[in-house]
Amino acid sequence: MTRAAVFDVDGTLADTNHLHVVAWWEAFRQAGHHVPTHAVHRAVGLGADDLVEHLLGPDRDRSGDAALSAAHKALYGTYSDRLPALPDAGRLLRTLAARGWTVVLATSAEGAELAALRRAIDADEVITAVAGAEDTEEGKPAPDPVLHALELAGATADRSVFVGDTVWDMAAGTRAGVTCVGLLCGGIPRADLTGAGAAAVYADPADLLARLDDSPLGGDGA
Repeated sequence: MTRAAVFDVDGTLADTNHLHVVAWWEAFRQAGHHVPTHAVHRAVGLGADDLVEHLLGPDRDRSGDAALSAAHKALYGTYSDRLPALPDAGRLLRTLAARGWTVVLATSAEGAELAALRRAIDADEVITAVAGAEDTEEGKPAPDPVLHALELAGATADRSVFVGDTVWDMAAGTRAGVTCVGLLCGGIPRADLTGAGAAAVYADPADLLARLDDSPLGGDGA
């Protein structure tokens, strides 16, 4: 039976969370909203619409939402030719594929942004599919992105693992019924990740790879 290793991308495989924080902070500033960077950081991992909703609240003037998202996209896009993969991110995916796991990405990134991230990770040959933001009605923390990733992999939740770096990732994976693994490289504290459902927590992809055999992704995925 197929087993899926599902991965978030930003903050999990690529060191981009703080780039998103700066881009969103500047987008909010340009629109006249004073949102502290620590609040933006805690919201990273949500899709753009949900992030704006989370930070500005439901009673805001929504007429500026599209411009906010466009500004963030343009500001973040200035980094697209130099997005950094996290240590051993590509090697981790290739190792899992070699062990029989079906590797799928579940991310709110899309289009040129996703293409740049995939170039940085440099493991396209082992990525079976991508569950993107445009593929589901609701993003994380809803389970939809993870459930769609399992559909693409042809795997069941009880034989799959979701790796992410935010509480939104852990909530989505838990609601989808998969085992969740948290990584600290996105900047979220260990206690927050475990409190949101992480069964195990590692520093980054390199740490998970080094301890793979004793992790929820240990053993043969075939």
